[in-house]
Formats: sequence, structure tokens, C-alpha cells
Amino acid sequence: MTPDTPRRAPLLQGLGLYGVLAFTFTLLCWPGEAHAQAWSLTTEQRQAYLQHYAPIILKRGNGDDGRHGYDWVTSFDFDQDGDFSNNKLHWKQVPQYVDGARAGTGVNAGWRVRPTLYTSLIEFMDGGSKNLVLIYHVYHALDKNAAGDYQLHDWERVEMLVKNVVGPPGGGESVAHAVVTQHKRSVVRRAGHVDLNFMQSATGRHLLIWQAEWSDKLAAAHGQELRFVTDTYAFFAGRMASAGKAEAGVNNDGGRKNVHYAFVPEASADAVTAFGARALTYATADALASRYDNGKTVTWPNVKRITYELQDLADILPSHWQHGGYATHWLSTAPIDFYLESPLVNEAGQAEVSAGMQRFFPQTRDIENEDDREGYIAKKWFVGTHELNDSASDFGGGGSNAFHENAYASTVMDSRGQTRASASGYATSPGSFWWQHDYFVHSGFADSTDGVEQGFWLPGPWYLPENGGFDGRWSQLFDDRPVVPHPRQRALRVQ
Repeated sequence: MTPDTPRRAPLLQGLGLYGVLAFTFTLLCWPGEAHAQAWSLTTEQRQAYLQHYAPIILKRGNGDDGRHGYDWVTSFDFDQDGDFSNNKLHWKQVPQYVDGARAGTGVNAGWRVRPTLYTSLIEFMDGGSKNLVLIYHVYHALDKNAAGDYQLHDWERVEMLVKNVVGPPGGGESVAHAVVTQHKRSVVRRAGHVDLNFMQSATGRHLLIWQAEWSDKLAAAHGQELRFVTDTYAFFAGRMASAGKAEAGVNNDGGRKNVHYAFVPEASADAVTAFGARALTYATADALASRYDNGKTVTWPNVKRITYELQDLADILPSHWQHGGYATHWLSTAPIDFYLESPLVNEAGQAEVSAGMQRFFPQTRDIENEDDREGYIAKKWFVGTHELNDSASDFGGGGSNAFHENAYASTVMDSRGQTRASASGYATSPGSFWWQHDYFVHSGFADSTDGVEQGFWLPGPWYLPENGGFDGRWSQLFDDRPVVPHPRQRALRVQ
């Protein structure tokens, strides 16, 4: 143990691994039968859950005036150069990519746009029940804020708490609540709410989400914010069958919003068939680029239906690491320290970030020097310390940092009487570092008390396989699908 290695609370020192486990279990008063029932999903089952609940994104576009393709969902390395800092600059060339495909000139033909949602799965036992947190991030390489400035690395997430998992998906589990990003707000809807609508089929149960276009509209839905769809899937199935208007009702907003794109999970055969979705390639780019303004209402035959794939949030983490070539992608300001009990591993189980105290750099580097927003390791949702809101706001208010700051300082107890530090056992962590497996599970109910949220910190060694846990934020589940390696691909790990 080095001088910089954080220690757990003194009472836990010297007990050894089994002593620490026994003490933790006793401290939390978990019933003995709950531990006898602890079990783990397989890698294939974890992949299956993420695929089964992958959302359908109904998106409004703003593709007129030569900006066709701007509203595509994409991957981090669409331009295949292994450099995040020029993503915004290069994404402005996506119309040339589309036009080159139409004319056969080969402009940007080496790009692989690959619409992608970046995911992680957190698996844990709570009493005798197995629960999952599923996180999906919709990535866009370019955004425009309310001031009219261009921004990059736009993150919008969908999150679900799935309870009472008993095996493969579809075995009786239920979605307790879902959360979407609406600018700085984390808007929640609980089971049974009229705004929580799914496409249910034999190959998946897909939450219906509407997304605004890339551009700003000030006091209206804008900037790629997400909203819950208030219409049932049957409504859309009827509209598609009749070639009707492509619109979606959304939470906290009257009327219906235009739909120009539908992004559908490629692993759900029923969803792909129902929407008639196609893969986005250079050959299909021209046909799958909407050229309509956000105010234009179209019929469903004119909606561009596109499949997306799932990849891992952990693919991108090594690029933030102090020893992972971070300076190519991120700025050196505002570093964040995590104590890693185990390394970050890739799909083959090989270590990509070492165990121990590790520093990560989250501020985005923009080659055009127009934007320095945070990468996802700095986002409050990464450790679960976002604040839930019941209502959306056109101006993006409600994104207080109070709970996140209180959690970091361990000055507020959760609903079970634990602070972050007491739950993890790392007494030196408050105000100093995050533990790798710090995670706050929300109850799904918004709390109006400033700096307080309803829910609990996952306790002690919850993440160990013998305790039925898995922390997918630090593991890679999905094949990266490399095609042509580029010099920095090993450090980047995102195709």
C-alpha cells in the first residue's frame, strides 16, 4: 500500500477481505437469506437487457439550407481519425458526405457515421431482488446553444431502473422509472404514468422518446433535448399504416411535435421491421438524410428510419485517463480523481486503465476553441447524483449541483441513513476523491429539499460477482466492430 492509497474506515482495517465482507453485511442488517440468493447475469444476458430496453428515438430535424445530415445520431469516431477535438469541425462537413455519396465523388467516403447509443448496465442485489440501472447516451457531434454558439460532444441520456430481474429479459421484470435529459434537468416518469410508453414486441420493450433538432429555438424545445412521448405505440403504428402525419406528443408541452427521423435499435428485429429502418452507410446516406426544416410537418413515408447500434460508455473512458493520451481529446483543467479497486477492462478482459488512484480529465478540447464542456465522466449521472425533476423547462432550469456537492462532501444521508463515505467504507474520500463504485440509486420520486434526493448509495462490495453485482460503467460488453485500424485506435477504442 502506497502513501496515496485511500483507506477504508479504521474499523474495517486489518479484517481481511472476508472480514470486511462480513462486517459490511452485518452493518447493513441485510437478511442472511438475501445473500444465499445472490446471483449474477451472464455477459450475454447483460447485452440482451440493454438491447431489449433500448429506446426508439423519434427526432425532429433541421436539415434545410444545406444542413442535411446534421441531426443524425453518430459515433464518437465517425471521421475515423481517432481525435475527439475536431468532431464539431468535421461534422459541419456531413452535408458534403451526403452530397458526395449522391454524386459518386467519394467525398468523405472513409467516414463510418454508425449511429450509436453508448450504454452501461449496473446490476445489484437489494434484499432478495436483483435490479438493474440501464443507461443509454445519444451522442451528437455538434449542437447549438441558446446564444447561437456551436458546441460539441452533446450528451443526452435515457436511464431506466428495472426491478425484480429473474433471468433473461421478458421474465417478469418491470421498469420502475425512467429519466431523460432535458438540458440540465433530469426529468423522471414512474411506472404507470401516461407519459411512459413502450413499443412492446417479442424482440424488445422499447421506450418511446422524442428528441429536438440540433439548433436553438430559445423558449421552445431545442438543442437535442429529450422528452417522453405521450402517445402510445398503437398511435404511431396507425399513422405509419395510413401514411399519416409524423408527429409525437411530448411531456410538459401542448400539441404534437414534428418527427423527421426515427432511430431504431438494430438488435430488435420486430422494431426494425415495423419501422422499416435501414443501416446508415455511404451507399444509403443520401436516401436517409432529411432535408426538412424543424417547422415542416411531413407524412410517415418521408420520415427517415435508421438503425443504431449499442456500444459502451467504457469505450471512451480510457481517453480521459491521465496515461491514456487524454491531451488529444480533453483539456488539462478540472481533473477528477477516482480510486479504482479494479482496472477498467475491455471486451476480452484486458486492462485498459490501471487499478489504484487515477486521474481523469473531463473538459472537452475543441480544435476551433469554441467550446470546453464536460465529458461524461464529469456528469452527475455518472455517480447517480443528478437531481430528479417532475417537469420540463424550456430554459433548462432545475439543474442544481447541490446534491452532487453534498454527496461528494458526504454531508447528507441517503434514505437509509448512509452517506457516500459510510456506504463505501472510504472514510478519507469526502471532498477528496470518488470511489470507483460509488453509485446513488434514485427512488424515482423528486425531492424539493435543496441538496437532498430520495434513494440510497449502493453499499460496500455490492459490485462483486459473489454479491450478485456488476458495475458496467467500467467494463465493455459490446464488440467494437473495428474495420480499418488507425494509428490512435488503440487508445481511443471507439470506431
